[in-house]
Amino acid sequence: MGIQSISVLDGRYRHYMDGLNDIFSEYGLMKYRVFVEIQWLKFLIFELKVEEVDAGLVDYLDNIFATFTPERALEIKAIEKRTNHDVKAVEYYIKQQLIDGGFDSIKEWVHFACTSDDINNTAYALMLQAGRSHIVESLSRVLDRLEVFARENKSAPMMARTHGQPATPTTVGKEFVNFAWRLRTEMAKLEAVEIGAKLNGASGNFNAHHCVLPEIDWIAASRRFLTHYLGVAPLLYTTQINPCNYISELLQAMIRIAAIHIDLDRDMWGYISLGYFKQKLKEGEVGSSTMPHKVNPIDFENSEGNMGLAISMMEHVSVKLLISRFQRDLSDSTVLRNLGVLFGYVEVGLKSTLKGLDKLAIDRIAIEKDLADNLELLAEPIQTAMRMYKEDEPYEKLKALTRGRKIDRGDLVDFLDRLEALPDSVKNRFKQLEVTAYTGLAEELVDQYFSEMK
Repeated sequence: MGIQSISVLDGRYRHYMDGLNDIFSEYGLMKYRVFVEIQWLKFLIFELKVEEVDAGLVDYLDNIFATFTPERALEIKAIEKRTNHDVKAVEYYIKQQLIDGGFDSIKEWVHFACTSDDINNTAYALMLQAGRSHIVESLSRVLDRLEVFARENKSAPMMARTHGQPATPTTVGKEFVNFAWRLRTEMAKLEAVEIGAKLNGASGNFNAHHCVLPEIDWIAASRRFLTHYLGVAPLLYTTQINPCNYISELLQAMIRIAAIHIDLDRDMWGYISLGYFKQKLKEGEVGSSTMPHKVNPIDFENSEGNMGLAISMMEHVSVKLLISRFQRDLSDSTVLRNLGVLFGYVEVGLKSTLKGLDKLAIDRIAIEKDLADNLELLAEPIQTAMRMYKEDEPYEKLKALTRGRKIDRGDLVDFLDRLEALPDSVKNRFKQLEVTAYTGLAEELVDQYFSEMK
């Protein structure tokens, strides 16, 4: 860890990983495996009643998980050196705990009728549930900040830019709402993904279960265990492994969230470059090693880079996990171990964007000056009115007046006075119209967004 780390997530960005380490580290995977094995054992004994035991077993089993620490995980790693099998090492660890507690008579019910992926896929399902909650929490903080900006600046006019060029005015608040709406939409889809797991044996048919205990309805039992003991959706139609449809769906939702974040990062970067937004200074920070005056938008750049990494990896994983030779091959196993890396890069991106937003201040004076210097933006409403009143060649006349050149109020008044079809009342209205007032229903759209979010 630290200065000698190969992974930036374990080194430079480790402080961003608070909470994710316990979920997606090898310790985290072992912890969830132990939990699943114990829950399965409890289900077999206390619900399916495969054996009579002392009631004190429940507390003892729960304590095995409750006291599972990184030091305990190292004990499993030591067993794995002998077995060369990570899931079998967990099984042996729990069996030893049962022997130590005087419950050795039930130790062979540990991992009963299970294949490795019965334990692994359920462990990953629980890990992804926890990881999703973590991402949603971080994303919610970004959304809260965007919505504060939207509320505070819903009436602040701003020149919109299409193709990077001056376009129809908008408001600062409306532009923040655009991103908030997109992210809220995708967050809802991310939260709606049904996380599923399977516990049905070596080829997905309950072969060993049914052969040894045919009197038990194993399909119903599997459903009950997964739903009530683990809190995941039961998957029945599988090979030896979870088909991972839900993981693909989950990652695809996160890909869209990451892509929207890159869009947000680039727009914030651009508005800072234009001088519309300022960055609050922090005592002691340096913007450039040679140019003392600089305040670089590094947080948005950092977010963009990490979200790009996350997207490229999530795209691969979301496709790869859907593919397995026959009933299973191990190419998915090494990929699944990298789920924490995907979540880690997204987490760095989210927290970097939030850090950038927290430094942001709107420069209303600079924004309004830019609008005042671009009177030609009124070409759009004037030519639209000309169309309505059947003025000859409205678009072409405005194009000749404004395309690629600046105009002043005098130019606009002269142009309007030469029009024949436009009523004087309409002409006078446009003569007095300020660009800052030409924002359409932007403010109302901001209000509507917050009304819909209630």
